[in-house]
Amino acid sequence: MGRRLKVGIAVVVALLALLLLNAFVTDGETESAEITEPGGRIFKLPGGDLQVVDHNPQGGSPIVLIHCFSCAINWWDGMVPLLERNHRVIAIDMLGHGGSEKPDSGYTPPNQAGVIAEALERLQVSHATVVGHSLGGSVTTALAEQDPELVDRAVIIDMPPDNSYGDLGFIAGLAFQPLIGPALWRIKPDFSVKDGLGVAFAPDYDVPDAFVSDVKRMTYTSYDDSPAGLDEFLDDDPLDQRMAAAGKPLMVLMGAEEQVVNDPQRALDQYKSSVPTAEIHLIAGAGHSPNVERPALTAKLVDRFSTGG
Repeated sequence: MGRRLKVGIAVVVALLALLLLNAFVTDGETESAEITEPGGRIFKLPGGDLQVVDHNPQGGSPIVLIHCFSCAINWWDGMVPLLERNHRVIAIDMLGHGGSEKPDSGYTPPNQAGVIAEALERLQVSHATVVGHSLGGSVTTALAEQDPELVDRAVIIDMPPDNSYGDLGFIAGLAFQPLIGPALWRIKPDFSVKDGLGVAFAPDYDVPDAFVSDVKRMTYTSYDDSPAGLDEFLDDDPLDQRMAAAGKPLMVLMGAEEQVVNDPQRALDQYKSSVPTAEIHLIAGAGHSPNVERPALTAKLVDRFSTGG
């Protein structure tokens, strides 16, 4: 065996060893909860520690805001000032996101809903309008199933009803592959995170730097396990059928310039087919995140829907 071949084999073995070590270390990482938002509080709960911001606690009927995958409370910043004029508005970081705890498991929608229910019970909140963006829409659905007294009305923003609406593509999918995913996570530069977040908006939207920080606060476990838990939840039963069984008033919003969900109008129609009383809206000038891209319109629709108007 030649010297170059021996060196090449040694390099490959060393790289493989480093990849294995990094995967082991990265997958085992956990993080404690910390306050990252003005007015944030950490609730130490049986299911995990959550960061919660309670706006206008003496206000009107409660609205609960549950963010998307790899997002945080600050994705609601454009809507909160508009909603808190007439409502008590509770924004929550899900486990693994924002300032909430990042445990080594527990990232399925039912488990996320269970911990959020613990937080709402501590706040003495019930009969709320619960608004979920993307992954948060599945958690909203799970909350309506598990704790119907907590959910009076449900709003789902840009969360398709099942797994038939596209995927992230080959390059983005590499982040979830064994060995490769943890390695990419370890070395990710800010510009690549920002570029990856671009699909969450209409084309050419300028992604805020704060949203890059939200991604980088996650552990690889929370990043990897959250979409896997979502896929399992949708495979068991689609959201439209789950909401039909829950019997709650439903409003679904989809951005017309979606880059994540293929055919957003079809998604709206599927919800409407299963829940004929559902209110559906295709939001012009927005992609996957109308709560960020068109906050005034989204807040107006949520405000009106929450009062039964």
